[in-house]
Amino acid sequence: MSLFNEKNKIRQLSCLTKNVTLSSKKFFFVPKSIRKMQPNIKYNGTTYDAETMKNRTQNYFEMMDKRRTLRQFSNRAVPKSVIENIIKTASTAPSGAHKQPWTFCAVSSPYLKKIIRNAAEKEEYENYHGRMSEEWLDDLKVFETDWNKPFLETVPWLIIVFKRAYEMDGHKKQKNYYVNESVGLATGFLLAAIHQAGLVALTHTPSPMNFLAKILERPANERPFLLIPVGYPAENAKVPNLKRKPLEEVAVFYE
Repeated sequence: MSLFNEKNKIRQLSCLTKNVTLSSKKFFFVPKSIRKMQPNIKYNGTTYDAETMKNRTQNYFEMMDKRRTLRQFSNRAVPKSVIENIIKTASTAPSGAHKQPWTFCAVSSPYLKKIIRNAAEKEEYENYHGRMSEEWLDDLKVFETDWNKPFLETVPWLIIVFKRAYEMDGHKKQKNYYVNESVGLATGFLLAAIHQAGLVALTHTPSPMNFLAKILERPANERPFLLIPVGYPAENAKVPNLKRKPLEEVAVFYE
């Protein structure tokens, strides 16, 4: 490496790490990715003492342990503002390089819900009559589910989660990172927020789901990830008597 290049490299690093202003413009260079970064700010989170943490985590677990997946919904209205807050909470999830590669489409239109139901049932009929294995169908018997999905019209809201495979900057594609992982995390936050609001949901996955992108006229960079009906439980709604795995079956501690 020449002396000139060595000095140039040192000056560049000095500029990036110490915010030094250079008098000679020919040495000044900051990568585009660095130029777009915002200054760091002080972390302003909340911490608790050990006993308070124990109580809070126990209370939160007990609340979340009551979360169940439902297929029987009431048509009772849910305010749009509640759905907005739920989606905002989902959007606080971490994502690869903070790209936030998700779009939440919230549908309350009876017209669109009917179209979505018809399209979903068409795919589900094919699933239950040839696509699914006998083992899969046998595993589903406890849930008493089939290709009929009336709840897609009954429920006040459908939230369709789309993953953004990439972004568009004019005619140029910009990459998103860890898209499935990021959208999965955001969906988890979404489900927790739904339950915390006193509502119920179903993680519905009619496969294939490309019809959702067509019906909602989503851009080419968005791919359907989950279809989630959201609302109040129907009166006398029932759920299977399932048991969650105990801690010793889902966690390993190395101390």
